[in-house]
Amino acid sequence: MKVFVSKRIPQEGINMLKEAGLEVFIPEHENLSHEEWLIHCQNNDAILSVGAEFKYDKDFFDQCPDIKTIALYSVGFDHVDIMEANRRNIPIGNTPDVLSKATSDVAFLLMQSVARRASYNFQKVKDGNWGDFDPLHALGQELYGKTLGILGLGRIGFEMAKKSRAAFDMKIIYHNRHRNEEAEQELNAAYVSFEELIAQSDVLSIHASFTPEQKDLFNGSVFEKMKSDAIFINTARGGFQNEKDLYEALTEKKIWGAGLDVTNPEPMSKESPLLELSNVCVLPHIGSATIEARTGMAKIAAENIIAFFKGEKIPYCANPEVYSGKN
Repeated sequence: MKVFVSKRIPQEGINMLKEAGLEVFIPEHENLSHEEWLIHCQNNDAILSVGAEFKYDKDFFDQCPDIKTIALYSVGFDHVDIMEANRRNIPIGNTPDVLSKATSDVAFLLMQSVARRASYNFQKVKDGNWGDFDPLHALGQELYGKTLGILGLGRIGFEMAKKSRAAFDMKIIYHNRHRNEEAEQELNAAYVSFEELIAQSDVLSIHASFTPEQKDLFNGSVFEKMKSDAIFINTARGGFQNEKDLYEALTEKKIWGAGLDVTNPEPMSKESPLLELSNVCVLPHIGSATIEARTGMAKIAAENIIAFFKGEKIPYCANPEVYSGKN
């Protein structure tokens, strides 16, 4: 059986695939055109998919009828047409849990960076513009005892809430499709409606799975309802925010600041006006960018593929309802 690994990953994952007797193909260069990528997919039995620049939609599955399974090198699977994969009985693997701490670290970092205008002040130092002491210039805000609102209190959101409560004794409120009893018991988190979430949060951090219905969920009308001193954090998917509306909300002081590890579109243009604001910090989607997390992701993705070809149920499956454990 042949496995197409679309980009280089930590060697531990590659070794696992080879030791399991699978033939592994990694392209010599990684900036594949859509046509090159498609040809490689057509020539293999399974894909270990790194990145989300190409879509696994009906057209893909029509052109690659021999693909038996896809192991994503990510938690998110919004670039996969799950219904189409279900129809064809193709299991889609993902990599939950292993990057929860690393991604929540970035959300926590962004929260503090925005609160203390770290990016802006770092740039002043780099520009040789340290300046004289000014008691009123570009002041930040403290987070102690404030309210952290989380949209999507799953694994990553739980880690973010735990850090924020331990470090700053923040009150935790959240909105989910389902109640999180563990968070309510351990962190005294309070379940609220979406309207209450946006109205009550001093910091609002997104950790939900993205669906097309949630595109531009955070738009002008939502920012209008947030606190004027609120900080908006997104480490989930850039599609959640309308960035034109976010810019207007920040410049018109409808909200206080924003920290983004994901943008809309992605990558963000260097000409984006958001980058000119002192109360904004933007990172290039580095939530899982630690040695530990990326190595763990490689191992899980390899485990998913190996289990499938052994005729076993894959351990981390985004669409478990389609998979019988036989191939």
